[in-house]
Amino acid sequence: MKCGQKSIRLSAKRRGCHLVSSEIMEGAGSLLNGVQVGMCNIFLQHTSASLTINENCCPDVRVDMETFLNRTVPEGRTNVPWTHTDEGPDDMPGHVKSSMFGVSLNVPVTNGKLNLGTWQGIWLCEHRDHASSRSVVVTVMGS
Repeated sequence: MKCGQKSIRLSAKRRGCHLVSSEIMEGAGSLLNGVQVGMCNIFLQHTSASLTINENCCPDVRVDMETFLNRTVPEGRTNVPWTHTDEGPDDMPGHVKSSMFGVSLNVPVTNGKLNLGTWQGIWLCEHRDHASSRSVVVTVMGS
């Protein structure tokens, strides 16, 4: 049984949904090597961004998802009377969106690679206007 963990810093992204599969796999490569069958947990250490698995081919899907999120969880005190606005009008909506999608993913590992479907990719959904880089903890267990 092999078990390993690594922190990865994802580059800063503008607001929106971003395909980060390559960044995750590159950062976790040493953990994945030699694992024939296992699981990989990817945990985002932030409360105003989220992770999800979705379409990896057409960038329009990411644009449409951002549109959906912004219509579903509007910003500004005139739209919703948010009381937590310490860091601006996108602060509380960012927390809500993060809770909607979540901050953790489990992906099977097969033959040293993340076993995503043909059209699946790992997305970082950035919910703030002025975000910095984001940290993820990747944990791999398998044999």
